[in-house]
Amino acid sequence: MELVLLPIVESAYDPFAYSHGQASGIWQFIPATGKRFGLKQNWWYDGRRDITASTRAALDYMEYLNKRFKGNWLHALAAYNSGEGTVLKAIRKNKKRNRPTDFWSLSLPKETRAYVPKLIALAQIINEPDVYNTSIKPIDNFAYFEKVELKGQIDLAQAATMAGLELNALYQLNPGFNRWATDPDGPHHLLIPVQQADIFRDALQQLSPEGQVSWKRYSIKSGDNLSEIAKEHHITTALLKKINRLSSNRIRAGHTLLIPSSAKNLNQYQLTSRQRLITRQQRNVPGKSKIKHKIKSGESLWSLSKKYKVSISSLARWNNMSPKDPLRIGQNLAIWTGSKQQNNNGPQVVRKVHYKVRKGDSLSRIASKFNVRVAQLTQWNDLGKKKYLQPGQSITLFVDVTKLTL
Repeated sequence: MELVLLPIVESAYDPFAYSHGQASGIWQFIPATGKRFGLKQNWWYDGRRDITASTRAALDYMEYLNKRFKGNWLHALAAYNSGEGTVLKAIRKNKKRNRPTDFWSLSLPKETRAYVPKLIALAQIINEPDVYNTSIKPIDNFAYFEKVELKGQIDLAQAATMAGLELNALYQLNPGFNRWATDPDGPHHLLIPVQQADIFRDALQQLSPEGQVSWKRYSIKSGDNLSEIAKEHHITTALLKKINRLSSNRIRAGHTLLIPSSAKNLNQYQLTSRQRLITRQQRNVPGKSKIKHKIKSGESLWSLSKKYKVSISSLARWNNMSPKDPLRIGQNLAIWTGSKQQNNNGPQVVRKVHYKVRKGDSLSRIASKFNVRVAQLTQWNDLGKKKYLQPGQSITLFVDVTKLTL
């Protein structure tokens, strides 16, 4: 049961977390391992972020690793983090030198050496919170959501309205969907809060399969080409060809194309991959100036890091990428220059935290505890330099929860 805590270490339970190693979702699957364990990944949908699908895959992977390492859970967990080859190599190395092969004796990457103890520490804290001066809010033991079957592809804004939910709330439960609608090829289901599930089912019964997504007809004009039409309507050329059963990119003026159309303006689908990138690139970084750079032929993150004197990991993080992701000609990147950038390889998961001041607390002590600066604390809470903290006082912090030390 301690495995249920692993997403705290991996992603702080953020399904949109994306790491330097191309890992995604609460269980942080890389693309290859995700496919190996049945997680579909395409333009419409990424099963690595699907809550139920990725959890099933993670448990299958854990079961495989546990058998691979003959029931040794610490070896299995280490392999989940760094790969089974890395752990097997470390075990073979110790055997050759007649050294112990338990997890604590192995020469493993620094991240992996910290990874397993973090899970053990979390398990102890949650098992005995009072011992560690921690308060944990109890959660009632009943299902929060139900899986509701669909008749086919559906516009997520329309689905949210039918279920009586905010659109962002629907995305939080169904973060596997990259776009404004579900994947036309499935999965054909949505996770809906238990209280709204029957309401949503009833609304679905009143809706024809054809009415689940809106379509518009585009009249091809002289000079049009398929890739530009696809780009204008925020879909891929391959998808446009598939929908219209085209065997090539050749199109003829006067003919029409069928194009899926969102019920709302695309910027209202705030948690699609496109809008999350836009939000990321539009943010302000104090003390730094932003540059918009359009990728040209031959450019790479390495060449851009040299040109703008920033780290590759920062370039990737600013643009919701991994340093390993390929660049496309014409792709727009946001780059911040000015002060020296920090090299942060992990996914940032910033959360607003309300902290109640305890006896003996000081600004420096709280800042150290949450890995932030005293200047940030005073700015967030409008505190003067001579302001004293009072026990019971509530202060606000913006914390990268993946970087908290246990």
